[in-house]
Amino acid sequence: MNDEKKRKRQEELTELLNKAARAYYQESREIMPNIEYDRLYDELLKIEEETGRFLSSSPTHMVGYEVLSELEKETHPQPMLSLDKTKDVEVLGNFLGDHKGVISWKLDGLTVVLTYEEGKLAKAVTRGNGVVGEVITNNAKVFDNVPLSIPFQGRLVLRGEAIIKYSDFNKINESLDVEAKYKNPRNLCSGSVRQLDNRITQKRHVNFIAFALIEAEGVDFKNSLMEEFAWLSHQGFAVVEHYLVGRDQIADQVHAFEKKIPDYDLPSDGLVVIFDDLAYGQSLGTTAKYPRNGLAFKWRDELKTTKLLKVEWSLGRTGLITPVAVFEPVELEGTTVSRASIHNVSLVKELELGIGDEISVYKANMIIPQIEENFTRSGNLEIPKICPVCGGSTTISNENGTETLICTNPACTAKHVKRFAHYVSRNAANVDGLSEETLLKLIDHGCLKNLWDLYHLQEHRDLIMLLEGFGKKSYTKLIEAIEGSRQIDPANFLYALGINNVGLSNARMVLQNYNGNLDAIAEADKEELAKIYGVGDVIAKSIYEYFHEEKSREEFEKLRKEITLNQVEMIKGSSLEGKTFVITGSVHHFANRDELKEKILSLGGKASGSVSSKTSYLINNDNTSTSGKNKKAKELGIPIITEDEFFAMIQEGED
Repeated sequence: MNDEKKRKRQEELTELLNKAARAYYQESREIMPNIEYDRLYDELLKIEEETGRFLSSSPTHMVGYEVLSELEKETHPQPMLSLDKTKDVEVLGNFLGDHKGVISWKLDGLTVVLTYEEGKLAKAVTRGNGVVGEVITNNAKVFDNVPLSIPFQGRLVLRGEAIIKYSDFNKINESLDVEAKYKNPRNLCSGSVRQLDNRITQKRHVNFIAFALIEAEGVDFKNSLMEEFAWLSHQGFAVVEHYLVGRDQIADQVHAFEKKIPDYDLPSDGLVVIFDDLAYGQSLGTTAKYPRNGLAFKWRDELKTTKLLKVEWSLGRTGLITPVAVFEPVELEGTTVSRASIHNVSLVKELELGIGDEISVYKANMIIPQIEENFTRSGNLEIPKICPVCGGSTTISNENGTETLICTNPACTAKHVKRFAHYVSRNAANVDGLSEETLLKLIDHGCLKNLWDLYHLQEHRDLIMLLEGFGKKSYTKLIEAIEGSRQIDPANFLYALGINNVGLSNARMVLQNYNGNLDAIAEADKEELAKIYGVGDVIAKSIYEYFHEEKSREEFEKLRKEITLNQVEMIKGSSLEGKTFVITGSVHHFANRDELKEKILSLGGKASGSVSSKTSYLINNDNTSTSGKNKKAKELGIPIITEDEFFAMIQEGED
């Protein structure tokens, strides 16, 4: 058996034995007899001994778990620059010219640098801001496929993408309530890779896909990137799918990759082309932002024409009724799509929507379905005059020129359930195990009437344990989760109250201004609140009305008696003080845009949702974007920076 066959057999055996162990120990079932397990185990052990290579997930080696207090920071030897981008295949061909290139997937995860010394994994560091990364060696050791030991005994440094497969991502999401589901694999991977407890990382099934070799002492790669990739594969690394191409083959190869998207299990947001000739690529040097040896290719938004069949109206916790377009199914970015949010009544009117209209749809950032255009513009869609849930009357509200539909019935059941669901959600009180379905049962049986009733469910113990889906174990687990939610950060509590227009970032911003004092916020007047930059009249009015309305004030006071607020330091005075940021597009180094907003606020900056003359910077990682915020920023002369440039700004301030 040659080395390549051994490598593949090693991967097969590792996966099969782990599957058998999970079935036996976690699911109390047997998928193979013990004698067969032992035979395969011995075969895997023999391959590992012969090759000197074993994977982090190998059942022959137990990787220890460890909990850290924080992740250590480390400066990269050289800045890790991102590739320049294009959406034009012809530009890719012109970039190659007469040279050969290697084309591969542009994987959408978190870049990690691995270092091996004397054949052992010595260190793993995230890309971070390109200058400073986080040391995650503890976590990399429990990635599904990272080799902990390799045949090569010299110093090896390589880069790759930490990634969670769609198949694993979907399994994780299937076990979660709607509010707790993760948005996409990249966000989940980013958080998983940077955990302080690597037991959590191990459960997320993170994979490492190599895409660049940085250093390998004494190895001759014949000046070829293809040779580097082949050598890495022989060392036991999963290497990004790649092909050697010339200018004439580039268009066909891009098309071949495009056809694979529907069935490809690894998240990807484009392709990468790098010169195969290593010396030539290195001789080109870099610009201030990009290396010149490669170019990234991003897919153009795929547009499909379809017919609008109906519009459903979905009720939220605040009484806001959101229109959702239902259209004839179309294939977009590899999945079947038949629904798209229309956001508000203003957009319904702007698009002049009507049933039967011919519309074009796309996926924003290849994720969120949106309506691009309405070709028919019949405008015959009727705005509901009654709530789709309770039958109460509706009204159209106009805030800052945006029209929204509102249910006016305060006793609407759906609003009641959504209200509780918001309070227990992950970014609020974070009560695990309380789905909308469970909440509805508790409401229907009289266990929950007000938010503070959550903390007195023990009074209904016997009744709850008789409900479908409940027993002693599930009841106990629920009560423990509720008790755990009594300790809460002030911002999460303020957000949990469900005040109109107040998100978690707004809550942090307001608390920062009042040095974390919730009581001071409760007593503040509208004018005082409106002076907080990023708050404005609408949010100020919402906060003021909540704390000065009798029922909601009672709710606040009673909940305060049930919970304990954590002491959180409100940071002021930093390099970001006085600067206001707006964020658009995808983020790479944070789990989501809210996490980036929190970072800005924690450093004394401001985070706003719209670009105005008061905006200091627009953060957007896509320099090819034609979004409205990009256009507005350019019109106003506001700098557009990437996350990497944002990190550099922080670094300069700290220095």
